[in-house]
Amino acid sequence: QVQLVESGGGLVQAGGSLRLACAASGSSFNINLMGWYRQAPTQRELVATITSGGTNYADSVKGRFTISRDNAKNTVYLQMNNLKPEDTDVYYCNVVTFGKNYWGRGTQVTVSS
Repeated sequence: QVQLVESGGGLVQAGGSLRLACAASGSSFNINLMGWYRQAPTQRELVATITSGGTNYADSVKGRFTISRDNAKNTVYLQMNNLKPEDTDVYYCNVVTFGKNYWGRGTQVTVSS
């Protein structure tokens, strides 16, 4: 079992920045993928993912968001710059290990215009 604890959400003005963090803990595990999703109106959509092979971003956040990972801490970060009102959403941390998906509870990001 893997537990995920997210932090770093909040309220920010358009053009501002926030940094999300997600720490994974639990029994021994080998994390294959870590990432962030957000709850779009109809379905959860990918924001960014990171694996040993590299990173992947949604087109809407390329050039503004950066995902990174601290393997020693089993923590994934999402640096969000030049935030826009349309980035307002609940952001969820995702971890894939041994073929299983785990999700955090979500953290609210609100961008005011």
